[in-house]
Amino acid sequence: MSLPRPFGRRALARSAVVGTVLVGLLATGLGIASAHVTVSSPDAAQGGFGKVVFSVPNESDAASTVRVRIQVPDATPLASLLIEPVPGWTITTTTTQLATPLTTDDGGKVTTAISVVDFAAAPGGGIGPGRFQEFTLSGGPFPKTGSMAFNVVQSYSDGTEAAWIDPTVKGQPEPQHPAPVLTLTSSGSGSSSAPATTTGSGSGSTPAWVALAVAILALLIAVAGAVLGWRARRRTVSS
Repeated sequence: MSLPRPFGRRALARSAVVGTVLVGLLATGLGIASAHVTVSSPDAAQGGFGKVVFSVPNESDAASTVRVRIQVPDATPLASLLIEPVPGWTITTTTTQLATPLTTDDGGKVTTAISVVDFAAAPGGGIGPGRFQEFTLSGGPFPKTGSMAFNVVQSYSDGTEAAWIDPTVKGQPEPQHPAPVLTLTSSGSGSSSAPATTTGSGSGSTPAWVALAVAILALLIAVAGAVLGWRARRRTVSS
């Protein structure tokens, strides 16, 4: 006659364990998605000038990020590019000769442009575990295209690297290390009515939240089913 009570406890325990595992795995997935290097801008528009902000999170549990290299796309160089200093980091740049010179607003010709911006942390510094750092560039004119993809290489104090260089292809799963993509508005000026947005992690974030909601719903259904089953067995044994 004591069967219903143990059954209820076991069922509820199994449901709780399954739900906890599901939520934990999905939460881990969300953490991985949000840990991508991303790029955004409050004012970048096609043909205009503005800021470009790279957000670089540290994905390691033990090592620090000590170097960040940002490559400006060869196909869409920027005639002007300024770099905001970051305390505790030194900055070097690589300049490339342009195959096709750029024309400035006053008709001048630009034959070289910055192709790589290299941030290196001072000894003992960098981005520690559980931290992130923003690196800001300012320049233009931005190309008259819908987006710009920047390759970013992130180096850690333990010698490992994360190369955020994989292209994101519409209709296909997001790659493991997507290159940050800046979406440019078409206002044709240096400012925009809405902030330019970023991809690199965003395309994978919404499905993850949906999956988390589904997992929570599944947990509630499992618990409810266990309780109903326990009550049904209790009525059967009592009768």
